[in-house]
Amino acid sequence: MADEPNPLGEYVRARRELVTPEQAGIPAFGVRRVPGLRREEVAMLAGISADYYLRLEQGRDRNPSVQVLESIARVLRLDDDATAHLLRLGAAKPRRHRARPRPRKETVPPGITKLLTTLPLPALVEGRYFDVLAANTLATALSPRFTPGANRLRSLFLDPAEQALYPYWESAAGGMVAGFRESVGTDTDDPRFIELVGELSLASPLFSRLWARHDVQACEAAPKHLAHPQVGGLQLNRERLSIDGAPGRTLVIYHPDPGTDAADKLALLASAIQRSATAEARPTGPTPRQHRAVRPPARSSSD
Repeated sequence: MADEPNPLGEYVRARRELVTPEQAGIPAFGVRRVPGLRREEVAMLAGISADYYLRLEQGRDRNPSVQVLESIARVLRLDDDATAHLLRLGAAKPRRHRARPRPRKETVPPGITKLLTTLPLPALVEGRYFDVLAANTLATALSPRFTPGANRLRSLFLDPAEQALYPYWESAAGGMVAGFRESVGTDTDDPRFIELVGELSLASPLFSRLWARHDVQACEAAPKHLAHPQVGGLQLNRERLSIDGAPGRTLVIYHPDPGTDAADKLALLASAIQRSATAEARPTGPTPRQHRAVRPPARSSSD
């Protein structure tokens, strides 16, 4: 039991350390050796015994009731997304040591691939772990990292050019980490998940700090402020649409409000793409006129 993962205990412990006594409405007496609430304080406010709460954090009790988890969520000031995550962790059964099936490759349905090419807006398809699976040319023009094979988490934390695209990149990074944890849910023993989190934890101190907070937030429609190196500041709306028949895959579309400066700039970017495509398609060899034989000048009668 001690060697088994304890995601429920890790989660409530991390969230407990983020709630101050003042926020919980209790006096803070004496020297406190923990940054947030003590275990016994959470237990008291949740109406359960301190020993039972200790067993939950230590993973010695893995079958809490929904009522207990909801009481703990109230004390820890969890929002709806975080509470739903806590309930999922409480309902998850410990995994026995068994061979795990190889993860299925995430693919993009052919119809969605065709749709991407026809959309006049930046659009891409993300996988469960925020891998870019497909993107149209306008999305790649918005960010060269929006290209198949890239991972959006890795780009945001490890690529300075991607960080420069976001004026408030640390805030954007926090939101993406919270969305990633919500996307993965309780399936934290997947090799792809372990590899990605391990790489980013070692390479990025910011990712390591954010991951330790255990923030959870669903990735939803939201305005995005971008600092594009060619057209300047852009405020775009981002929509995230689930794809039927493709669990874990999401169609992401960026669009401006009509008649705004951002709409003009996006049109300028699209025009630049069109001019580039036209130039590439133009034949490079001599034209038929250049192939035409050059006739010598007519001789005059005096020659």
